[in-house]
Amino acid sequence: MAALATALTLSGCAFAPPAKPPASPSPQHYAVAPTPAQSATADGVAQRFSLGERPVPDWWRLYQCDTLDSWVEEGLHNNPSLTATRHTLEAAHQLLRAQVGQNMLPSLDGGAQASRQRALGFPQIGPPTNLYDVYAGQLQLSYTFDLFGATRHGIEQTAAQVDQQSYEFDAARRALAANIVTAAINAASLSEQLDASERLSVLAHQQADIAERGYRLGAVSHDDLLLAQQQAATFDASLPALRAEALRARHALAVLMGRTPDQAPSNLTLAQWHLPADVPVSVPSELLQQRPDVLAAEASVHAASAQVGVATANLFPHLSLSASLGSAAFNRAMLFTGAGSVWSAGASLTQPIFHGGALIAQRKAAIANYNAAIAQYQQTVLNAFQNVADTLTALDQDALALQSAQLAATSAEQSFKDVDVRYRLGAVSYPTTVLSEQQLQNARLGEIRASAARLADTAALFQAMGVPPSAVLAANRQEHPTK
Repeated sequence: MAALATALTLSGCAFAPPAKPPASPSPQHYAVAPTPAQSATADGVAQRFSLGERPVPDWWRLYQCDTLDSWVEEGLHNNPSLTATRHTLEAAHQLLRAQVGQNMLPSLDGGAQASRQRALGFPQIGPPTNLYDVYAGQLQLSYTFDLFGATRHGIEQTAAQVDQQSYEFDAARRALAANIVTAAINAASLSEQLDASERLSVLAHQQADIAERGYRLGAVSHDDLLLAQQQAATFDASLPALRAEALRARHALAVLMGRTPDQAPSNLTLAQWHLPADVPVSVPSELLQQRPDVLAAEASVHAASAQVGVATANLFPHLSLSASLGSAAFNRAMLFTGAGSVWSAGASLTQPIFHGGALIAQRKAAIANYNAAIAQYQQTVLNAFQNVADTLTALDQDALALQSAQLAATSAEQSFKDVDVRYRLGAVSYPTTVLSEQQLQNARLGEIRASAARLADTAALFQAMGVPPSAVLAANRQEHPTK
């Protein structure tokens, strides 16, 4: 019987489809064009894309900003959503341990009973009622043989789901860090854009005042005066929305860090950020072993495969053994004597015969879910490649955009300086100086946006690269040392 049970258990391996998804595509490079060795030089930095290098776990430290490092660490420690995900993962680990203990090992229970009972006697024989005490103590042992792997596949499914949640927790952790970095960049950018826009509003009002004085003197037409006043009002109208957006960015950053909005930190300046010069880019074949979303999708395929094994095994017999040993007596003094010994032993074998097609339908549903999990895995892989391709392309174009924006800002600044000197010498009028400074502030707005976009897209590429598998395992051991 033991040999037969072992053989049947091993045969259960064929009840489930492959736990590994089919081989994924391995493109030669991510985007349409091969990955460049480096980006264009902008702001004195040409980012080098080190193909084949391992990703950096704590990549936000490469910005060389201690304040940013403290913000990310605070968020990873205090964010309630991440804390909830951590506790949910711990609950999944404990449920897996409970399932292993409940289904893979024999169960032994002890029980004791003491009662006083009143029973009716037989008519015309003896007393009309009987009063007596009952004392009993018993151990009960039971075990269900996993002949066709239903229990084993069930535990395998739960374990795969725990792995999936573990990868999803890692993805949530990395997404939180990226969101904090992006929110800090956005807040800094909006703050500097607001300063430049407020200066543009002041200059527009100066132009309107100059136009009004010119109109009074007959040197400016009424249409030109109205146009200048309209431009000033347009700038004023854009400021409230920009202020609200800047405040929303600070509020969002505070909540990501686990603070209330009124405790939002002060904005950093873009000058405090140091763009990482070296950006590791994993080869496509290694990316799939580093992205938490891909690993979670792979674990989902494993869980779906195990579910097919469970549904298949449920079509076959179930064998259970049970035994009990104890003592019972009507007198406490006789409770643990040989005369009071009670025991039982039994085996049960159940073979499903007719369930209205339910078991077959459940197996077909499990197979359909397995095929869906494979398709979702394939889509996740394609999305991962697209994500990296988009961020690499964006970084290359960000450098070119920042290069042009800085050239325009440098030219506008030099032009404003020249005009200001000429104005002090009496060679040009004051309105010309105002117009030149407006051009400078507009050029600075373009430079601020381009610089912030390059910083944010660098964070997006670090996020897209995932994390080395060794770092994932270390994080899991730290979160769950007994796993």
